[in-house]
Amino acid sequence: MTDELINEPDAPRLINGLRDTGYNFRTAASDIIDNCIAAGASEINVQIEMDTEGRKYVYFGDNGTGMDAAGVFHAMRYGAPERENPESLGKFGLGLKTASSSVCRQFTLISRTSEGEDLNKLTWDLDHVEKIGLWEMRRDPVTTDESETFEELCGSGSGTLVIWSKCDRILTKNYDEPGGAKEKSAIRRLADGLRSHVGMIYHRFIDEKDERQRNITLMIDGGVVVPWDPFFKERSDQVLSETAQIMEIEVEDRKVHNAKVAAWILPHSDDLTSAEKERAKISNRGQGFYIYREGRLISDGGWLSVFGGLDPHMSLLRIEFDFGHELDEAFSIDVKKSRILLDPALAEYLVSLLTPPRREANLRYRKKTQKTAAAANVDHTSANKTVENTTNTRKAGVEDADAASQTAVVSNNRGSKITIKQRVESNVEAEGLYINPVDNITTGDLWEPSYRSAGDVGHVGAVLLNKHHDFYQKIYLRAAGSGYSVQGMDLLLWAFSMAEQNNVNEELEPIFADIREEVSSNLRKLLREVPTPTLEDFDEEGIGEE
Repeated sequence: MTDELINEPDAPRLINGLRDTGYNFRTAASDIIDNCIAAGASEINVQIEMDTEGRKYVYFGDNGTGMDAAGVFHAMRYGAPERENPESLGKFGLGLKTASSSVCRQFTLISRTSEGEDLNKLTWDLDHVEKIGLWEMRRDPVTTDESETFEELCGSGSGTLVIWSKCDRILTKNYDEPGGAKEKSAIRRLADGLRSHVGMIYHRFIDEKDERQRNITLMIDGGVVVPWDPFFKERSDQVLSETAQIMEIEVEDRKVHNAKVAAWILPHSDDLTSAEKERAKISNRGQGFYIYREGRLISDGGWLSVFGGLDPHMSLLRIEFDFGHELDEAFSIDVKKSRILLDPALAEYLVSLLTPPRREANLRYRKKTQKTAAAANVDHTSANKTVENTTNTRKAGVEDADAASQTAVVSNNRGSKITIKQRVESNVEAEGLYINPVDNITTGDLWEPSYRSAGDVGHVGAVLLNKHHDFYQKIYLRAAGSGYSVQGMDLLLWAFSMAEQNNVNEELEPIFADIREEVSSNLRKLLREVPTPTLEDFDEEGIGEE
């Protein structure tokens, strides 16, 4: 008999097991808001409350189409019937239940389809299910408080109210004084975090200027949620051509549906005002894909294994990726609508499509950070004092130096009165006489020998360091907090320069120049994958600006 093969799951174990499906408070609340939008609501109210004894309640009210008694029953079923509208933000018929139970042990659904109609109510109480061992809801009468809350949050007509009570997982810690000042502060932070989250997730719906989705008003604790568009479009550049923005994707039934992709490069934070920085929210975490399903953001940031991990040089690049419900299976949407998986062929295509925008974003980021790094001030005082106080080093003797012709006459291991063409500087600051970083070495070399004097005469051998070379920006700047590291590199490069000056002549001059070029080129290649320090790195290392 077929009845012998029916093997119903254990109600207490399964209903409790479904609490751990990966939601947090923000994603759980978003799932309820999805249902409100799917019901055609134009106004959605969320309210978070805590009584004096620390009991917490969350209310979600909307003015959507509402449900009759049968509709409420079906909506509360685990695996509710598929919605008639395939574009609905609800998908698996599990969101209301799994999202709610992830936060609380009791959740109630109250709804009606028109003004004057009786309110229909059902409740899942996990304690009740555990007690009787059955998949049994509770049908309690609507209380006066619930009726008043419905009118307040849903209005006098059709609508739906969801109530979370017995909220044992709403906060991440327990407080010694339930309902006290610390727990109240935690609840306020929870509301602020939710406000920021849904302002991003539903920004197309709550932004009156965005015509891609129908407009709704979303309120949390009586305050209107402000939309946040991740792409800061008034200041950002979209760098994909119109034809490249449309992607044709074939699904299993051989039908082809379009997805849309745009690549936005944000301005560098150094070029933004304080108010603009707050709006752009540029950070390493913010780079990558922003995936939208039916206009609702389901994934914010990261590269979905398409390009590996986060890269500081990509912090200005954000990818806007849109698809409709027709491509749900192609992207393996999960029950929380917060994870997608990309087909390997699609990932490969995206690598090809987005490599040029990534290269451009990298270039813009590096130009700005290199300019910032070049302005940083590294202390070379110790090395200069060491050279000044060490008189027995082997170096060329300078007989004459002319800043006008950029030539020096020296005596070295190659002979006496050898004239070489080398940078000559007069009237320089005495504390940087022997080792000095500059931003005007045009050869691209890391270092350059020179002859310098604090006055018009008495030039001595010195080394100039190229502040724009990767070695200076990526190694010197990171070593700035360690005086011995900087001093050691300074003395090494000064010693190289003295060896060149003590062994050079007109014939060997180009050979030494080639050696400097080759060493400098190899260093650039070796450091290609090392990120240029950011302003945050400077702060951590205590590096100032000149």
